[in-house]
Amino acid sequence: MSAPRNLLFSKDHEWLTTDTSPAVVGISKHAADALGDVVFVQLPQVGARVTAGEPCGELESTKSVSDLFAPANGEVVEVNAAVVDDPSLVNSDPYGDGWLIKVQLDTPAAETGGLMSEAEYNAFTGA
Repeated sequence: MSAPRNLLFSKDHEWLTTDTSPAVVGISKHAADALGDVVFVQLPQVGARVTAGEPCGELESTKSVSDLFAPANGEVVEVNAAVVDDPSLVNSDPYGDGWLIKVQLDTPAAETGGLMSEAEYNAFTGA
């Protein structure tokens, strides 16, 4: 599954959109596959401030529990209630219905340091 072209990726395997405001955040297909079947999602509350590289939620799978790291600084303006109700969306559609949060970024996504293009991310993960 190829990611949409409007995404940037973090080394922690989160993605965010570069062409929407607020930015949409989720985890990569690579991360979803590595986690296995996601069975529980804990997301930050609307209004919470998130900081790039810091944990802001958790994903629990049949294999392990993993932190969700914020890919950029900003304020959470929406959480995906559908994913909380049906965590399997993270596995079945990580770049679509499996998105996690929407964040009003402090700086535009393109100006956020430390994020990679899909090609750079694929090289990073060996995909």
